[in-house]
Amino acid sequence: MTQPQATYHEPVLLNECLQALAIKPDGRFVAAPGGGGGPSLPIRKLLGPRGALAAVGGDADARHNAPADERFTFVPSDYRWVRNHLRFMGLLPVDGMLADLGVSSHQFDTAGRGFSFRFDAPLDMRMNQRAGRTAADLVNTLDEQALARVLRNYGEVEQAPKVARRLVQARAERAFETTGELAEALRPMARRGDEHGFLAQVFQALRIAVNDELSSLAQLLRESAEVVRPGGRLVVLSYHSLEDRMVKNWMRAGDLGGLEEKDMYGNSRRPFKPLHAKAVQAGEQEQLDNPRARSARLRAAQRQ
Repeated sequence: MTQPQATYHEPVLLNECLQALAIKPDGRFVAAPGGGGGPSLPIRKLLGPRGALAAVGGDADARHNAPADERFTFVPSDYRWVRNHLRFMGLLPVDGMLADLGVSSHQFDTAGRGFSFRFDAPLDMRMNQRAGRTAADLVNTLDEQALARVLRNYGEVEQAPKVARRLVQARAERAFETTGELAEALRPMARRGDEHGFLAQVFQALRIAVNDELSSLAQLLRESAEVVRPGGRLVVLSYHSLEDRMVKNWMRAGDLGGLEEKDMYGNSRRPFKPLHAKAVQAGEQEQLDNPRARSARLRAAQRQ
C-alpha cells in the first residue's frame, strides 16, 4: 500500500478539531467520512500502539490513499453506516468521532470528478463513483418543479424556479454533459459581481442531491449516541448552513429539528452536551491560506 499524499486533503481548523476530540493514546476514534488524508495523519500521530482509528467513506480515491498502519482501518462505505461497520469490527464504542463533511480538497481539485466549475469536466459529482445517479442525470431528467426544490432546499438559490426553468429550456436544445456547459447556461442568470457565489450554490445543491448528503448526516447524528461512549466526544465540521443547523439542533436538543425532549421531571434527554456556546470559525489567516475555511463551522459535544 502506498504512503498517503500529504496534499490529499488540507484540513480546516485542525488544531481545534484535535483539541475537541481529546485524543488519548490508547483510545478508539473514527473519522466519518474520512480517508488517508486530512486529519487522519495528525490523529494517528497522537495514538499509541494500542490506539485505533477507523475511517469510513465511499470515495475510492480515499481508499487508495489509505496508509499502511495496523492501527488504521479504512471502510469503503457511506458514512451513514458507520455504526454497523464499527460493530462488525468490534470497535464500539469509540472515544471520539470526527465528521469533516462536504467535499475534500482532492475532490475539488480533481477536474474529472465534476465537483467544481473551475474545470470543464464530466458532470458527475458522485462521492462514490460506482453508485447512483450523476449530476448530469439529475439536471437532464428532473422536471422543473423537482429541480426548483433541489436548488432551493439544498443550495438556497434565489429565484430557484427561474433557474430551474432555464435549465429545462437549455437541455431541450442539448442535454448537459459537462460542468462547463452547465456553468455557461447559468452565467447570464447571476447577479453582477456574484457569478462565483451563484454557481457555487447551484453546484452545491446538485452535489448534495446526488450524494443524498443530508440523509447521511441525519442518520450519522441519530446513531452517534450509540457510537460514542459516555464521556467521549462528537466533533463535526460543516460547510453550509443546512448541515450546521442540523448539527446545532442535535447537539443542543438531541433532535434534528431542535425540539428538546425532557423526562417527567423536566430533565433533558439529549445525549450530548455542547462544548462551545457557538460554532468555532477559522481565523483570518487560515481563511486567507485556505479559502475552504471561510465557510467552515466546527461544533463539538461530549456524550453524557
